[in-house]
Amino acid sequence: MDAFWLTYGMEWLNLLARWLHLITGIAWIGASFYFVWLDNSIKPPKPGSDLEQKGVSGELWAVHGGGFYNPQKYLVAPKELPQELHWFKWEAYSTWLSGFALLLIVYYFNVSAMMIDKSVADISSWQAIAIGVGALIIGWTVYDLLCRSPLGQRDGALGIVMYILIVAAAFVLSKFLSGRAAYIHVGAMIGTIMVANVLMVIMPGQRKLVASLTGGQIPDAIHGKRAKQRSVHNNYFTLPVLFIMISNHYAMTYGHAYNWLVLAAIMAGGVLIRHFFNLKHKSRIVWAYPAAGVALLMAVAIAIAPKPVNRVAASGDTKAGSDFAGVQAIVVQRCIACHSAQPTQPGFVTAPAGIMLHTPELLHQNAAKVYRQAVQLKTMPIGNLTGMTEDERARIGAWYEAGAK
Repeated sequence: MDAFWLTYGMEWLNLLARWLHLITGIAWIGASFYFVWLDNSIKPPKPGSDLEQKGVSGELWAVHGGGFYNPQKYLVAPKELPQELHWFKWEAYSTWLSGFALLLIVYYFNVSAMMIDKSVADISSWQAIAIGVGALIIGWTVYDLLCRSPLGQRDGALGIVMYILIVAAAFVLSKFLSGRAAYIHVGAMIGTIMVANVLMVIMPGQRKLVASLTGGQIPDAIHGKRAKQRSVHNNYFTLPVLFIMISNHYAMTYGHAYNWLVLAAIMAGGVLIRHFFNLKHKSRIVWAYPAAGVALLMAVAIAIAPKPVNRVAASGDTKAGSDFAGVQAIVVQRCIACHSAQPTQPGFVTAPAGIMLHTPELLHQNAAKVYRQAVQLKTMPIGNLTGMTEDERARIGAWYEAGAK
């Protein structure tokens, strides 16, 4: 009973942490999208106008929610600071903290099921966690050093190099962790880079600007320039990270033999689409970017599409089609521990995705899902915990393709 309530409590922690992560993520990414749009949409003041005299580099008029707004951006800072100054930081910090809590709850507290796939690499639990955490630390360190190097002065070249390094990280992680865990750690690595940009560069730079103003000194514009660069980087990271957040629902991506390459293409598509919207904010509509992004996504969809099932006619392989008893025995041995009304696999109190296979009717009802996950993608059993063999997968496949009678 104690183990049950512990597992049930973890389910609720998972739910609440995921909900919080979604809420804070919306707040952070929404603010990021808004300020990039604002920065690209503001218009410079007329020469000699009062706004120019005040040091305003651009302004914008907007209407929303029944009111008019007039945001203004200063080239460096206003001559005098207002008494109240809002800092955008807790949206980022809360998103990362809730995301790392999810990483602990879902992956690190259930390493054998969620992170280790012995067909990929036979590693221990602590090795899997070390690889995951190491990816977060190394990812930020390398990125920050590159930004501070001469390469950091060339945004285009820096972007290409970072993309190559992230793809390389995805490749390496896919050789040690399960596909699902590899994907989520690439996302966590990018998310760590994003929040570290806020914590280590953007916020310290803004504090220095404020300190200069309150001390009666002229602020150094380099702090604002660095902060803007990191903010723009975060903007381009958003769509790849959002895809990775939902990727655990789509085994066709992380379960592919070349999952790292699938991820690389989808991330590139997201960056191209995001670039289009950033240009659009500047009134530069270049349709080649979204077209290339959509083309990449379509190419991925075609490349990873499973082979169509050619079901045999009624007069075909009746032996395979009538092998229900043999298939059910395999499912009972390999799948029921998780996919039943009362799972016995540690870490589960309900059947994953609500898929239950413990009765003949439920197995027949979910036959297509069993075939897809266990035979085509080979992502189930998760991490192949129960040791389903290739012969067993082939037997399930033959039964399904013959009509799943």
